[in-house]
Amino acid sequence: MTPAPVANLELRDIHAAAPAEFWPPAPGWWLLSALLATALVCATVVLIRVYRRRRQRQRILAGLEQLDSRLQNDTGQFTAAISALLRRVALMRYARSDVASLSGDAWLRFLDDTGGNGAFVNGPGSVLATAPYAADPQTPSRQALLALARDWIEHNLGRRR
Repeated sequence: MTPAPVANLELRDIHAAAPAEFWPPAPGWWLLSALLATALVCATVVLIRVYRRRRQRQRILAGLEQLDSRLQNDTGQFTAAISALLRRVALMRYARSDVASLSGDAWLRFLDDTGGNGAFVNGPGSVLATAPYAADPQTPSRQALLALARDWIEHNLGRRR
């Protein structure tokens, strides 16, 4: 048997496959786009929450500074307003059943347990229990009380970074 000449083999030319179309994409691309869209939505939600909390903290701290300038002469109202502001922040941050009924020493212990580090019961914050009700309240230092309230608020609403 002798091989046939090449001219008699009736060979056809090689045909390349058709190029891949742009649309619809492969399943892997669909999965990747769904994951990216989910990550974008989650990141947006987190950023909105961070922005709102930061803005809320700024407003509360600005309100604290306004208390100092607005109530320069009335120590009883000043301490009552600081206590009310701290209570509003505590009601935002903790369960109403844990905060709403507290008064006097229990309120001061709560403040110490949630970020006061003992400065409410034994420090400048101790006037919050008695000064709003006293005829001539003695405040140790307005600035010390303001700094203590500011620290407690920043501890409970997150420090500025």
